[in-house]
Amino acid sequence: MGIIKWEDKMSVKVKEIDEQHKKLVNMINELHEAMLERKSKEALGKIIDGLIEYTDIHFKTEEKYFDKFGYPEADAHKKEHQDFVKKVVDFKKGYDEGKLLLSLDVMNFLKDWLVNHIMGSDQKYSDFFNQHGLH
Repeated sequence: MGIIKWEDKMSVKVKEIDEQHKKLVNMINELHEAMLERKSKEALGKIIDGLIEYTDIHFKTEEKYFDKFGYPEADAHKKEHQDFVKKVVDFKKGYDEGKLLLSLDVMNFLKDWLVNHIMGSDQKYSDFFNQHGLH
């Protein structure tokens, strides 16, 4: 069992974005499992890199629709994305340099941020996107 369990209440009612969210959940679960199994720093680093790369793809998807439909809360939402990316990139830099370890605190941060972001900020655009024909 992973650190995050996908639940239907997490759906934003947009198939493409729900699928991306599920993939992010799976990636965080994979990272958590690899940490518990004490995988090598190199193996963990690859998973973290993949998570950073896919998060960028996902954020660009959401932001493309913000721009396309003129989402009124786009600026605040994009700022949340930027803040998250900065924290994860800073963590990765420290991890690569041996200054930070992948810990339960880091895993809880990733889990809490993703779940709270999906259940909070992302839920806010759900109806807006649906009204613009995105399902």
